[in-house]
Amino acid sequence: MPNQSTATYVRVALPCPLYRSFDYRLDPVGGAAPGCRVRVPFGRRSLVGVILESSPRTELRADQIKPVSEVIDARPLLPPDLLALLHWAAGYYHHPVGEVFAQALPALLRQGRPAAIEQTRCWQLSPAGRAIDPAGLGRAPRQAALLAWLAGCPDGADREQLQARDLYRPDALKALVAKGWVKELTATPGLTPPQPGGTAPELNPAQATAVQAVAEHTGYGCFLLDGVTGSGKTEVYIRAIEQALAAGRQTLLLVPEIGLTPQLMQRLRARLAAPLVILHSGLSERERLNAWVAARDGAARIVVGTRSAVFTPLPEPGLFIVDEEHDPSLKQQDGFRYSARDLLIWRARQQDVPILLGSATPSLESLYNADQGRYQRLHLPSRAGTASAPALKLLDIRGQPLREGLAEPLIGAMHRHLERGEQVLLFLNRRGFAPTLICHECGWVAACQRCDSHLTLHQGRGRLHCHHCDASQPVPVQCPECGSPDLRGLGYGTERIEQTLQALFPGHTCLRIDRDSTRRKGQLETLLERAQSGEAQILLGTQMLAKGHHFPGVTLVGILEADQRLFSSDFRASERLAQLIVQVAGRAGRAERPGTVLIQTHHPDHPLLRRLVGEGYSAFAEAALAERRETALPPYASLALLRAEATGREAPREFLEQAHTLAQQLSGPEIEFWGPVPAPMEKRAGRYRAQLLIQSPERAALHRLLRHWIPTLAESPAARRIRWSLDVDPVDTY
Repeated sequence: MPNQSTATYVRVALPCPLYRSFDYRLDPVGGAAPGCRVRVPFGRRSLVGVILESSPRTELRADQIKPVSEVIDARPLLPPDLLALLHWAAGYYHHPVGEVFAQALPALLRQGRPAAIEQTRCWQLSPAGRAIDPAGLGRAPRQAALLAWLAGCPDGADREQLQARDLYRPDALKALVAKGWVKELTATPGLTPPQPGGTAPELNPAQATAVQAVAEHTGYGCFLLDGVTGSGKTEVYIRAIEQALAAGRQTLLLVPEIGLTPQLMQRLRARLAAPLVILHSGLSERERLNAWVAARDGAARIVVGTRSAVFTPLPEPGLFIVDEEHDPSLKQQDGFRYSARDLLIWRARQQDVPILLGSATPSLESLYNADQGRYQRLHLPSRAGTASAPALKLLDIRGQPLREGLAEPLIGAMHRHLERGEQVLLFLNRRGFAPTLICHECGWVAACQRCDSHLTLHQGRGRLHCHHCDASQPVPVQCPECGSPDLRGLGYGTERIEQTLQALFPGHTCLRIDRDSTRRKGQLETLLERAQSGEAQILLGTQMLAKGHHFPGVTLVGILEADQRLFSSDFRASERLAQLIVQVAGRAGRAERPGTVLIQTHHPDHPLLRRLVGEGYSAFAEAALAERRETALPPYASLALLRAEATGREAPREFLEQAHTLAQQLSGPEIEFWGPVPAPMEKRAGRYRAQLLIQSPERAALHRLLRHWIPTLAESPAARRIRWSLDVDPVDTY
């Protein structure tokens, strides 16, 4: 019998891995609406959850209902449109609703902290301070360093910004304030005030057509902005944002990685007269909360963020943009495995807002949707301004001598470009010194004890490091098997190539940009500034350099070890390789001087490489889509991947066998199962992994199965003995 009384009952989403919500009694009656946070007892713990709905009745007995301990928010923290998005996401990805709601909130809000902006102190040069030459403060080097840095910060700098550059010195700041050279202000951290001053370039006809198409469209519409590298997609974004601002609307712009934000933010700040915030994992928890609240309250008119920014509340949304829409980083790879791109498209449709998907190498799914008429395709076929597309050439290195991974023709080309005062960029998607450490006497190889993987040699730090589980240990002095001191790095990483370049080109500065060289906050921005200024003539890096950056001085790009993904078992590998080559190649020749791209390969006759180099990405994508259609793979089918892992090898397989048997009982002939099989890397981080792939030509049929299968599976005894997860629309099977 449902319990009916004068009390109000609320259904609460709690951050726990259970596929359900929980009922609580609200005393006194009323006072909390859907979207408000509450603190409630849960077993022996106290948890912060979000109210999903309220009701005068519940299906539970009165003695089973616990009271809400605290109503945290006087008004809903999450608006109705965001509640609808989160409900839909929990259903589509078949993930516990409480964990989905927790994902949408900054960490401080999940802890129950107030949804309010915390002001902070910042320091700014005064007019008197701008007249002081820091070079004249030889006896006060700390004050001189602060004055010099603040001279480049017209809006001032807060404590965290100064600490990132090791410049926070309270005594020195106090002295400068006392002299009247520096002003101490109160600021809202994370909210960038408008400071436009940049001039707008003239649009070419293709850009003008794209801008007009978005401007003339009313309500929801999904536009695929397919533009070659350097074609001016960002300028189209800026013009579309200007239109949204003029209409009194906010813009949400998603980028796949933190590394893409510095240059983009510079351009937006220089052109747009509106407050702007940024949201990504590199911020402190307080910075993230301040930015989130500024967006929710409408103070921030432009929000730029990585994946999780898709859940940012906006009271006046007018435009959504996804930059590099093809990038797999837009898909969460653990926990709640959502696609930020796909969720933002759903959100745009529900809120009747146009959305712009931009890429030089659109995903095959987006190209398919454009062909089906679901997206309107806007094509930018040529580079903006006077820049021309770079010439791509395959460099056959079969039988050629290599100098630490570099072929002589590439080295010769580098000399020629550097002698003309131009910049060179080398791309190698492998950090560290060498991917393997081997004993030259007995053949022993340094392997990770927790993964089916070799340890990578990082010579600069004197460490062996596993790039899969993050295990690290000192480099041994001698072989642990035979005692020989003759241990050698096998293969090439960016650290090793950097040493080689310094030896080959001693008169030129080499700048390495990868995860190792950008660990500290602010380092990435500093290195990119040096690269763009031309201070470094040779740029070397991993995917962090591959996309979204504008290096006008680069006229030669060398791609090393392009063959890595040619023979992968992942059906998306060829698409990823083609996208990566095109994106890296796009860094060359972005100004007046033409660019050249040399791709080192042992397989110059491979059909993928020949089609890509000879006919371009569109021809490759057309052939790849034809292959997908013949093999019934996405976008011509829908996939879900059930993963399981445990400390023993047998438990994941046994769980998946039981899951497979149950799924077969619940499904029809339109569902196919592949597995269970060990994961491509079976042992990772000390755990054995296996997987079961579910495939169907009908998306609805797949979700009908998942809707019944996953909750039943979650309640099974076997599910409690292992870790398992479901990945709907997986972007890889690793």
